[in-house]
Amino acid sequence: MYTCNFANISFTRMKIAVNTRFLIHDKLEGIGRFTYETLKCMVLKHPEHEFMFFFDRPFSQEYLFSKNVTGIILYPPARHPLLFIWYFEWSIFRALRKFKPDVFLSCDGFLCLRSKVPQLAVIHDLAFEHNPEDVSFFARTYYKYFFPRFARKASHICTVSDFSKQDIIEKYHIDNTKISVIYNGASAIFKPINELEKQAIKSQFSDGENYFVYVGALQPRKNISRLLQAFEKFKIAHDTPCKLLIVGRKAWKTQSIEDTYERMKFKCDVLFTGRVSDEDLSKIIAGATALTYIPYLEGFGIPILEAMQCGTPVITSNRSALPEVAGDAAILINPFDSDEICAAMVALYFDKNQQITLSNNGLIQSGKFSWEKTADLLWNCLEPY
Repeated sequence: MYTCNFANISFTRMKIAVNTRFLIHDKLEGIGRFTYETLKCMVLKHPEHEFMFFFDRPFSQEYLFSKNVTGIILYPPARHPLLFIWYFEWSIFRALRKFKPDVFLSCDGFLCLRSKVPQLAVIHDLAFEHNPEDVSFFARTYYKYFFPRFARKASHICTVSDFSKQDIIEKYHIDNTKISVIYNGASAIFKPINELEKQAIKSQFSDGENYFVYVGALQPRKNISRLLQAFEKFKIAHDTPCKLLIVGRKAWKTQSIEDTYERMKFKCDVLFTGRVSDEDLSKIIAGATALTYIPYLEGFGIPILEAMQCGTPVITSNRSALPEVAGDAAILINPFDSDEICAAMVALYFDKNQQITLSNNGLIQSGKFSWEKTADLLWNCLEPY
């Protein structure tokens, strides 16, 4: 850190190192989206400071948002617990010692325990503490050993909801004053569309029919098996051509999803799109009858904010951070009760007034969040260093 003086203007130039290993071209999800949106806002708003982005593989130049950003590749690609240790305790350690930044920001919560550089961790949730069976043996062993240590090592922690803050405090006995809540945002591309655009997106993705939509990676915590069970009950009870769109990549431990799908009588009405472009995703969400997003634990739940910003009604879980984010703009259900999920789908599909009410409430609720606010709050946490 050094000070510049020009006439009567004085400022201190900071050197900030950032873990950006989730900035992967055309593959931004949860943490990657958080990293992209907050850093883009931050570096453009603070051109007087120097940023070093640490990637674990060759990166797209689009992620060097400004002239004050330098991209640095550190190996090996950190995608396995053993490689996590190598990457953060050796590669990151050497880079911090070489470049001597004032602070290291890690947007996925992973820190370097060996370094004496001040470190700010963004810990999004502790899902592995609540549902360890949802991740592999090696992953949960790593998380359970290292994350309590990361929380204690961090000079400061940011997290994305009051739910996650209280979870970190209770699980790791971290002082309340060491943790700041900085909510997520949603991209401006998520916005309402007109009826012609809705018909076009239905023709492209749902055979021209109305549809419910799930958005996110396919993995156990997202509770997709129960969503499929609820949709099956909805179809059995009501003669409607309505579809269910499942939008997202196949992640891990998907056998239960596949087994449930294969047993369905109406599986032809479930459409798996895989990963889609941001432009298509925004229109798919905006064209849906409702977003059905019912994970049993979530640190925030960006898809429900994206849906609210599109004016799309939301059905989501009454657990973890989701009620905190949804406010009065969603039908909240018990994610472990497929009958309750089905009842919410029926209520929204056939009640136009409720659709309109939730749509309007969602547009109001979504106005409380933005990536610019997130970036400003994150910067406020970085600035003291």
